[in-house]
Amino acid sequence: MSEPTQTIEGWYALHDFRTIDWHAWKAASEEIRADALRELTAYTEKYRADDQNRTGGFGVYTIAGHKADLLFVHFRSTVSDLMDSETEFDKTSFATFTKKPYSYLSIVELSSYLSKPDIAPEDDPQLLPRLRPQLSEMMPHICFYPMNKRRSGNDNWFMLSMEERVQLMRSHGMIGRKYAGRVTQIITGSAGLDDWEWGVTLYANDPLEFKKLVYEMRFDEVSARYGEFGVFYVGHVVNDQELVDFLQL
Repeated sequence: MSEPTQTIEGWYALHDFRTIDWHAWKAASEEIRADALRELTAYTEKYRADDQNRTGGFGVYTIAGHKADLLFVHFRSTVSDLMDSETEFDKTSFATFTKKPYSYLSIVELSSYLSKPDIAPEDDPQLLPRLRPQLSEMMPHICFYPMNKRRSGNDNWFMLSMEERVQLMRSHGMIGRKYAGRVTQIITGSAGLDDWEWGVTLYANDPLEFKKLVYEMRFDEVSARYGEFGVFYVGHVVNDQELVDFLQL
């Protein structure tokens, strides 16, 4: 049996995608829509405050294309807290005008080699922001996708030795470091939590950086030989006023 990679875990993450029933939204009276927007704003203000206070991470994004209209991203200390956040949204009157095409449950994951033997990860000022992301500080464009490492025939990542995996990931990581300052990456582990093994959330000022980074990594052996990728979702952060403007008729 090959030796498993040890990891450091941070906050749990929920990527909650929503589509809007525009027909029902337009058919609703102006008073009903106004009440729904007030409830929605009260909800987002509450979780934005948690993000600012570093007791949780939260962001709202409009999503391009047909896959979704909105994305609510939550980072919380427990799965129960995530479920409470999700249920609280579902109880708003605005939620009755939405459907959920997709969601993803995972937990922030870092390789254990980043830790210092004499400092607990939660006490390390360099690791803590990565384990407990504050989304209000991220760049405005977002890209999310799930991924696996292949387990097929001779291309079975999990049958490689620890030394082989470390060597491959080192060269893979060198590509990512070329985009430092241009792309911020949050890796969340989801084995046993969702249908894929990892979720990848990228942030950038220019969405073209997503294309350049992902394309360049396709030529690295880790992706070319062992990577399997799910659906990509791309969007842009919105504040409360921009969210209301997006929904106004």
